[in-house]
Parts: sequence; C-alpha cells; structure tokens
Amino acid sequence: MAEQKLDRPDADYAYVRNGIVDLLQAARVASARSINAVMTATYWEIGRRIVESEMRGENRADYGEKLVEQLAKDLTRRFGRGFGRANLWQMRGFYRTWPEKNFLQTPSGESPLPAAASTISEITAVATRFPLPWSAYVRLLSVRNQKARKFYETEALRSGWSVRQLDRQISSQFYERIALSRNKTAMLEKAAVPESGDAISLEEAIKDPFILEFLNLKDEYSESELEEALIQHLADFLLELGDDFAFMGRQRRLRLDDNWFRIDLIFFHRRLRCLLIVDLKVGKFGYADAGQMHLYLNYAKEHWMKPGENPPVGLILCTEKGVAEAHYALDNLPNKVLAAEYRTVLPDEKLIADALERSQAAIQERRTN
Repeated sequence: MAEQKLDRPDADYAYVRNGIVDLLQAARVASARSINAVMTATYWEIGRRIVESEMRGENRADYGEKLVEQLAKDLTRRFGRGFGRANLWQMRGFYRTWPEKNFLQTPSGESPLPAAASTISEITAVATRFPLPWSAYVRLLSVRNQKARKFYETEALRSGWSVRQLDRQISSQFYERIALSRNKTAMLEKAAVPESGDAISLEEAIKDPFILEFLNLKDEYSESELEEALIQHLADFLLELGDDFAFMGRQRRLRLDDNWFRIDLIFFHRRLRCLLIVDLKVGKFGYADAGQMHLYLNYAKEHWMKPGENPPVGLILCTEKGVAEAHYALDNLPNKVLAAEYRTVLPDEKLIADALERSQAAIQERRTN
C-alpha cells in the first residue's frame, strides 16, 4: 500500500507534532510529580498512624515491633511489594522526623492538617507540606545531624537539587565542608550548578522504584536489549544442563539502605541444595563486581536461605568485545570441603563463558542483519 502524504505544508505538520510532543512531555512530568506528592503524603500519614497506635498500645517495649511486623504481612498480602517491614519503619521514621509541630500554623494556632487523613483531598492537603520527592526524604532520613538535615532540605528546595545532587552533596559532606569555608556564598553558588550525571530523565522519574512500588507496577525492564537477551539465553542454557537447576526468579529487585539493586537470575541447585545467584556484567570483570556479588550472597543467606539448605553461591558473568568470563564466588562458604564439592558439581566456568560468548555473537549478528 502506498504511503499516504499529508496535504498540509511540512512546517504546519511540524508545528502540530511538536506541540503534541511538548504537551505529552509536560503531562508526564506533571503526572510523575503528582504521584510522588500523593505517595509522600500517604507514607507520612501511614507513619503517623503507626506512631499514634504505638502511643495508644500496650505498655510493652516490643509492641511497635509486633505492630509493624503484622502490618507488613497484611499490607504486602493486600497491596503487594512496597509495604515490607523496612519500608514501614521508614514511614514511621519519616513522620517522627517531620512531625506536625514542624509545619506552619494557621492563624488560629491549630495545625491545618486533618486529625487522620483518609480521603484524597485530605492527603492532597498533606502533600503540599512535602515539596521534595519521596526518594529525597528517604535520603535525608539517613542524615542524623538535625541541623545538617535541615540544611540539605533547604538547599534542595532553594537550588532545585535533583535526588542525585542531594545524594552527592550528602555523600561529600557538603554541610561540614561549608561550615569550615570562609567563602560560603561561592560554595553555595557552585553547588547549585548540576553536574553531568545529576539530571534525572523523564523515563527514570516515571520508572523510579518507589513510584512503581506505590502503584504496584512490575519493574522488570533491563538496561539494554543486549543484556536482556543475554539473560534469557543464559537462563535457557543453565536449564538445558540438566534437572539440577530450578528457575527461581529474574531481575529480582532488592533494597539495601537507600540503594536499589537488581539481581539478574536466581536458581536453586537441587543436588547442592543451595541458591545460585547470577549477575551479568556487560564489560570487564573487576573487584567491585566481586564485592557486589558478596553483598548479594550475604543478603540471600540472611533473608532467602531456608532451613537445611547450604549457603548460596554466586556466578558472575562478564562480557566485552570478543571476550567472555565466568567466575564463581565461593569465598562465603564455611569450609574448603564444601567449596570443593561445589566446584565438582557446578558447571565448568569455561563452559559457561563459552556459552555466553556464543550467545552474544548470535544476538549481535541477528541485530545487524
């Protein structure tokens, strides 16, 4: 069928198209901000109800622990991920750090916030008190010095810092450095200028893990089509090696403190009775990769390992142009005998590296044809 041509001049079409593009981008930005504001206010309200329930609760030191534990189970069952124990403690901490007494008062001297926000209009009223995104408040919660936390919050608002800028300033102890500086004005002006990696794209704002959790949406996208295809090929390859490998999960997200991680593949090895954590790196193997894998293994050992199972083992897969490597992380095993058994039973590292290289070559060939 022949391509239909527009009767209107190109300039007229470009004007219409560009206007629609601008409209859609503005709407998506506004939607992300609106969701973030409602989410932040909702989490503050949840924190308030937890704290007030603790105050009315039985006079036991462990009442708050049990309350949060039970809420985490019930809310996760009802609303999915995003309401685990760590998240609820964060919401509780959010309310305790930004209580109602810190808000501006009305002329009557009473707080303008409702006693217990439950409707969307009441939540919206709370949202006006929190102009920063939820991820910014999560980062601010990690600052124990109250004056420093207030400084970072004020500067983030005044200078329009992104969450990455805020994180960078906190990590570099900007508050302590500016306190010692003789030219504070120059430092503040310099800090207001974003660096190349500070900007957050619209896609990142919409796919922020906090927003996805709040909306109960799945976040299983990969950083690149090549990485996504390689992960699928590797999963198929390991399953084809025999019935020892049982598939457990793919692109599983976990949060440690304020950092998000994404584990590419998780298997259970039936003969070894252990979890196998697989991490793919599109690039050369480095010490940081080994450190991150050990972080995953320690987390899996503490949170995912079942009674009677052996400690988890990691498989780090690295690939660059024409070269592929595979490394097992066995240093976390309690003894050398167990490590030797793992090496005997697990597939040879070179076998996996060769399969990785073949998969990469086949995928790239299909992409170029």
